Parts: sequence; structure tokens; C-alpha cells
Amino acid sequence: MSASAFIKNMSAPMPLRRKIYLVFRNMVIKMVHRQTCCGHPGEPGC
Repeated sequence: MSASAFIKNMSAPMPLRRKIYLVFRNMVIKMVHRQTCCGHPGEPGC
């Protein structure tokens, strides 16, 4: 993921707690499936 995509995803209008949850969840999905994308494009952490 590029830095600009990360910044764009993290600037989405949602509560910080939700962003942190989505980053953690999407990172775990990527690690478990050994992929570069979690399947939720546009979400924080994907």
C-alpha cells in the first residue's frame, strides 16, 4: 500500500476508535490469508 492510499484511508470520516479497530482487523486478515489486500478496499489498514 502506498503512503498516499494509507493517508486517504485514514482520513475517512469515522470515529478514531473505529479506525483503529479496522486497521487491526484488516491487518490480521492480510496476515492470515498471506495477501496484500484484506478484501475491503478503501477501509483503514487495507
